[in-house]
Amino acid sequence: MNTVHVSVRRRRVAAVRDFSRRGVLGGAIAVAATAVTGTGAAAAGRGQSGGRVPDLWHEFVRDPQHHPQIPYVGRAGYRAGRRTFDRPGRVLRAEDFGAVADGTTDSAPAINRALAAAGAAGGATVLLGAGTYRIDDLIHVGHDDVVLKGAGSTSTTLYATRHLTELIGAYGSRYGGTKSSWSWAGGLIWLCPEARFRGLTDAIRAKNWPFEGWTGNARDEWETLTTVAAAPRGSWTITVADPSALGAGDLVLLRLADDAGHTLLEHMAGGGPGPEAYTWDDKTKLTSYVPYEWPVRITSVRGDRVTLERPLPLDVRPEWDPRLTTHVRALTGAGVEGLTLEAVETPQAPHLLDKGYNGVALQCTYDCFVDDVTVHNVDNGFGLVAASASTLRRTAVGGRGEHHPYFCREGSHDNLVEDFTIRQRTVPAPAGTQLHGINVEGLSSHNVWSRGRMEMGTFDSHRGMPFGNVRTDITVNNNGAHGGDASAGPLFGARFAHWNIRVTNERAGLMKIDGLAPWSATVGINTVREFGQTDVPDFAGDLHTRLELYGTADVVRPRNLYDAQREL
Repeated sequence: MNTVHVSVRRRRVAAVRDFSRRGVLGGAIAVAATAVTGTGAAAAGRGQSGGRVPDLWHEFVRDPQHHPQIPYVGRAGYRAGRRTFDRPGRVLRAEDFGAVADGTTDSAPAINRALAAAGAAGGATVLLGAGTYRIDDLIHVGHDDVVLKGAGSTSTTLYATRHLTELIGAYGSRYGGTKSSWSWAGGLIWLCPEARFRGLTDAIRAKNWPFEGWTGNARDEWETLTTVAAAPRGSWTITVADPSALGAGDLVLLRLADDAGHTLLEHMAGGGPGPEAYTWDDKTKLTSYVPYEWPVRITSVRGDRVTLERPLPLDVRPEWDPRLTTHVRALTGAGVEGLTLEAVETPQAPHLLDKGYNGVALQCTYDCFVDDVTVHNVDNGFGLVAASASTLRRTAVGGRGEHHPYFCREGSHDNLVEDFTIRQRTVPAPAGTQLHGINVEGLSSHNVWSRGRMEMGTFDSHRGMPFGNVRTDITVNNNGAHGGDASAGPLFGARFAHWNIRVTNERAGLMKIDGLAPWSATVGINTVREFGQTDVPDFAGDLHTRLELYGTADVVRPRNLYDAQREL
């Protein structure tokens, strides 16, 4: 094979403000103090003359954790939203394990050996130099505190020649049918804990399609650490029956089971007559996501009082059998940065028949990161699958066109995707293909997409009733379509917020959501109109949604809802 010539151009995203100088006061004390003083509203208008502060922002500042339409996402992302990433001091060079940046030598075995050695050493940064590394296998990051670092997305390229169906096998679905699960899972760079990764790939090879979430197929076999007393949404501290198995720094799983009347699902939709009248029993894909599983780190244990890293995303009620449990061991402190993954160019596959030329997937990760990474000519770009508290920063998807540029599913929570780009496809879309956009589904909650440029795609809420998610400060050519099986239930749960959105083609679908999403907010969006895919609300009656500063964009202050919540 001749040396691969790779030409990758990347538009650098302007550096964002670093709020670390001010310090972000964590926990309930800081947020409560801001709510009392109202300093957040003042800060929102500082140095931004001519902006308009909506009533919703003033309301939110007074009670950030309990606002009915806007979720609190100020702790989303890596290490509760910290702006800097930890990189292990120990350094290994992939070239020392046999990697060669000549575009022809298969360097995947060498890179994986280096990553395994980094894990065996207790963590390390594995460096890749400038140039093109051919990989004929996927790259797996499976140990804590292991970072794969290239010389920059415009300097280091991994050139992938094979797809996941060829490498692992055809991946079907636990729901039956002939769909390829590589349409929404897996990556040619795959961050996933070692044991979980081996279990997944073994199950796929055996055609025993795995459940991909935090407790795998054996969802009833995980150890209960303690039961939890009733607490309202937004609480930072909970009361437990037995704290003996808990300690500061522990990562635990809060599990909430639904009851026969589906009051948990109704609560996720905001409650009231609409959700109460909705038919839940036949939404079998949606109900398979319950028990709801929310991973969270403990910050302190004092007697029977346990303080959490983030406030509760939902009420905790006794009828939902609330408990803290063990879970799949998460991958923490791992990352990928400074490289481009380019797949060999092939035509985009027909809808739901993706072969798995996928980019970067994070699965069962917590406090992990991806920074300055571009993927090119992929079926699916960046994936979050049962991934939480992780940050994707300065990422881009480009090339011949893709099915899901970004997907977020299977109970992924509290993630941050910022300074992202979906580039216009370089070739026309083949017949029978589908384009989504920034996808979220499967009861995923409190994820943020911030400061994005979408030259194609849409805000794809893919049913499965995601709730409490934020899209803010994004420019979008809204030409994609949402998806989702009817058995997955509603497009939206409660507390979606679309804040400062610039729609270049004026298409309303999935942008202006005051007629679709219950207990949600659309703030600072330019004038749009209905055409293309047009949806009707899932719930009857008053949706209790809010629309402010409609017909404008870049006028709303604060300009970025996530950054403003961080400033609180």
